[in-house]
Amino acid sequence: MVLKAELHCHIEGAASPELVLSQARKYGVDTSDFLRGGAYHWHDFTSFLSAYDAAASLFRSEEDYALLAEDYLTGLAGEDAIYSEIFTSPDHAERAGLSRMAYTNALGEGIERARTKTGIEGRIIVTGVRHFGASAVEDAARFAAACGHPLVTGFGMAGDERFGNVRDYEKAFEIAREAGLGLTVHAGEFGGWESVEAALNHIRPTRIGHGVRAIENPDLVHRLVEENVVLEVCPVSNIVLNVYPDYASHPLPDLLEAGCRVTLNSDDPPHFHTSLGHEYHVARAHFGLDDAILHSLTRTAIEAAFVDDTTRRRLRDTLDAKTVAQ
Repeated sequence: MVLKAELHCHIEGAASPELVLSQARKYGVDTSDFLRGGAYHWHDFTSFLSAYDAAASLFRSEEDYALLAEDYLTGLAGEDAIYSEIFTSPDHAERAGLSRMAYTNALGEGIERARTKTGIEGRIIVTGVRHFGASAVEDAARFAAACGHPLVTGFGMAGDERFGNVRDYEKAFEIAREAGLGLTVHAGEFGGWESVEAALNHIRPTRIGHGVRAIENPDLVHRLVEENVVLEVCPVSNIVLNVYPDYASHPLPDLLEAGCRVTLNSDDPPHFHTSLGHEYHVARAHFGLDDAILHSLTRTAIEAAFVDDTTRRRLRDTLDAKTVAQ
């Protein structure tokens, strides 16, 4: 058994089909357009976004969001995960009619419930949506910087990385940086290696969400190694969304061979018929990574986590104690 840690998961995209069906019954909503046979159904990126939004729309109250976070983190703990960071979206909160603070408090409550039940540690990364424009991302950054919630420790940007110019979002990330938040940004998925380079030049994050397309530029890979930037890699997502046609084409082994710091993550797990445990299985089965390497990837995630030093030491000690016991 390998202990696990996750840095890249969108909480609305992590809602299990079972939980969504329960929510649909609660609100009297027909889910047949996007949920059939106990699984999400979509056929391209546009229909995936539609299914994502439809499922997210069934979380409308503070208790709904607390249940969502509790359900996801409890499930992670059942797969031997000791740490989780979730991407949250203030924009979804507003669509649900909740204030950003009520939404964040509710997710924090769910994280605390899961920790009480299982011991798993969790944190929140507030995200802006890139294709909503620079002002919307700055608003998200201001909220993240000012909200004061003890579990909000990071800021990121998701959405279509092909939209706009990264320099337009510099102000948002400066707001978050000045507030002492950890920084991550989606790049190097659909935007090519150029989006990774732009993120390094203009945002200077410590982590990149995805980042796999950096492999197309050897100089950029060298820069990632030199600058100690951590990649939040989501292999199954990359295959399902056709970033790569198959696992044999996926650059994870090459990134590791080049010396990149890599972590394993599930992105929007039920939409891609995956889980964090399955990502580790894929890494073993398709990339030939043994338990020692998988352990090192978990350790990288803990070292790169947006947590205080005391929590990091506790997580590191838990990981090392399990390794010694084996």
